[in-house]
Amino acid sequence: MNIPDNISPQEWQVRCELAALYRMVAHFRMTDLIDTHISLRVPGPEHHFLINRYGVMFQHMRASDLVKIDHAGKVVDPVYKDHEVNEAGFVIHSAIHMAREDMNCVIHTHTAAGIAVSAQDHGLLPISQHALKFYGKLAYHDYEGVALCLDERERLVNDLGTHRAMILRNHGLLAGGQNVAQAFYEIHFLERACQAQIQALAGGSKLRYPSEQVCKLTASQFTDDDDGMRMIQMAWEAALRLIEDQREDYCS
Repeated sequence: MNIPDNISPQEWQVRCELAALYRMVAHFRMTDLIDTHISLRVPGPEHHFLINRYGVMFQHMRASDLVKIDHAGKVVDPVYKDHEVNEAGFVIHSAIHMAREDMNCVIHTHTAAGIAVSAQDHGLLPISQHALKFYGKLAYHDYEGVALCLDERERLVNDLGTHRAMILRNHGLLAGGQNVAQAFYEIHFLERACQAQIQALAGGSKLRYPSEQVCKLTASQFTDDDDGMRMIQMAWEAALRLIEDQREDYCS
């Protein structure tokens, strides 16, 4: 693997991880042409983060397609400084990276199920184990148009609060985590919960809801302790094997 000049081995490793995450999101069909974004903080005191070069499909993303930017949206990448970055992606992701040191990786999607639930007034219903993971832990942000205004960042962060997952009303889903493994785990469960809800509502039958006590218990069983994080990492490594044959390409 040839690492370009002016990029440290540590940063190149982060780029490979993020490129793999882009391809994983594509593998699970959570893409929307060249729109939506995934970002990952670059280690170091500068608080820079990587985001996709605008115009590349997720299933084709490579380490060299990622662009390093600062919180002002300025490209600070000495190697790929000519890559274009989508403005709306910068607004949403920079807001969270600026406010939440614990969310090193942020994923935003526009899936059919996610958009559908975001348009339902009741939001995510506690009708599945996947949904109960987010019971009392899910934020909502009202739609304000295409995210081009910097002043929306404060409202978005206030709405997110201390949560790691959020439904963007009439828009889509957002989730993040300490690393790519946790961020992927969060968006996977949120997406599957939305898919289950849409199908359950489409059935037309009366829905069955667990008790409040069971809802709270189930939410508490999804933990961030060492065992929980170990399981999340195992799930990520298992998922990576689905695209193992692509590693040489996405690390280029």
